Amino acid sequence: MKKFLLTTVALAALGSSASAADLAARPYTKAPAPIAAAYNWSGFYVGAMGGYGWSDRVTIAGIGVTGADIQGGFGGGTVGFNYQAPGSMFVFGVEADAAWADINHSEALVGFGLATQKIKAFGSVTGRVGVAVDSVLLYAKGGYGWAENEFSATVLGLTLSDSQFHSGWTVGGGAEWAFAGPWSAKAEYMYARYDSENYFNGIAAPGVGFGMDVHTVKAGINYRFNWGGPVVAKY
Repeated sequence: MKKFLLTTVALAALGSSASAADLAARPYTKAPAPIAAAYNWSGFYVGAMGGYGWSDRVTIAGIGVTGADIQGGFGGGTVGFNYQAPGSMFVFGVEADAAWADINHSEALVGFGLATQKIKAFGSVTGRVGVAVDSVLLYAKGGYGWAENEFSATVLGLTLSDSQFHSGWTVGGGAEWAFAGPWSAKAEYMYARYDSENYFNGIAAPGVGFGMDVHTVKAGINYRFNWGGPVVAKY
């Protein structure tokens, strides 16, 4: 009986040793951390925007004049396309926007009447390059700018007006924040210089040349189609 008990204890001890050795031989593997998805800015988008514009420099008959008191609000829309390669933080795109505006300035005509200059509409077609940090995009943009401007004067009950289309260039930048899936909000500053055009040429040729520099600040909201979802797996 004693021999049987000793044999049983010895076999149990050998089994425990083998199990411990087997456990020690197995490598330890750490469970992977959850994967965090990064935003992808690729896709077409449309949006609405509005803001405030002003001019502190105009050109009249080829002479630059600073301190011009031209200011007012605007509102309009935006369309564009972005491309962000998988795994890249750089975003490239093209964007077009247009706005109705009431950026104006009025002057009394020595008691005879009133003269008004007003930017009625403006817009741009620009290239855009940015750096994305997940749902935040910092970008610069620049390209072609245009504006529809009108001069009007009322003297002794008689009103004369003339509108001209100005071409030029624009440059600026801003920040955009993605939220709620395909929606994003942005804040942006732009500077535009519009070439000189001649006004009232039909009344007294060659008319009076007028050009302008315009600053704008705007806020907007965009809706992006084909939201890309995760492009980088972060561990």
